[in-house]
Amino acid sequence: MIAAAVLAFVTGTAMAATEGPREVVRRLADDVLAVLKQKTLASDAKRDRIEQLVYAGVDFETLSRLVLARNWSRFSADEQASFQKEFKQHLSVTYGKSIDSYKNEDLAITGDREEARGDWTVKTKVVRGGSDDIVVDYRLRQAEGRWKIIDFVVEGVSLVANFRSQFQDILASKSPRELIALIHDKNVKGEDFKSAAKG
Repeated sequence: MIAAAVLAFVTGTAMAATEGPREVVRRLADDVLAVLKQKTLASDAKRDRIEQLVYAGVDFETLSRLVLARNWSRFSADEQASFQKEFKQHLSVTYGKSIDSYKNEDLAITGDREEARGDWTVKTKVVRGGSDDIVVDYRLRQAEGRWKIIDFVVEGVSLVANFRSQFQDILASKSPRELIALIHDKNVKGEDFKSAAKG
């Protein structure tokens, strides 16, 4: 899942207003692959560079709103900001582990379509060879003339839907601050949030 995990999260440098969703995704893949293919670059340096690419191009506020759904209004302004910070870090911690497993995968765009609200889905395939290829769909939304990632779907599994389900279960019995503290604790330990949902 290395290519799916990393390629699905990456984005390029500042996006030109004239770029459509398809062009944005193509450049995103090219940018991250350029980092992954640098054999002389240490793993930590690769992770740092990819993290910056992610932070530049993912709309984390919209992503956070979609993940928390109706629970977003339960969070104060400070809690919303703290959640975004910890959730952003969690995604870096979770997917950054996979960088060392990169095996020369590539990404091919296989189609695109307009969605509700003016969003756009760009359909791609992580090329690994034959039946090992992985289907990854990027969902993008335009704001201030720029397209940014607000969700991605790997083999039919949406990041937003996956975390929304886990967080709704937790928020059924815990407060927003307790959820934020839980994510922070997982980040410090370098653990996947999935284990937190179980516990």
